Amino acid sequence: MKRNVSTLDRGLRAVGSAASTAGAMLGALPWEARGALGITAVYLLFTALWGTCLGYRMLGLSSCPAEQQ
Repeated sequence: MKRNVSTLDRGLRAVGSAASTAGAMLGALPWEARGALGITAVYLLFTALWGTCLGYRMLGLSSCPAEQQ
């Protein structure tokens, strides 16, 4: 799959994944909210690691400058 996530976007997704993980583990939240934060954290982590985002692909978007040329 072609990359459609820029380096800056990948870094922000990694930070968001860490924040979501912390919120899911440390927050005084009901289990539904913890599960939603956990799923969000996993999705953000995978998109940060692989450099491709299914949501961007479905919308035809790309933040990767190499793909825009």
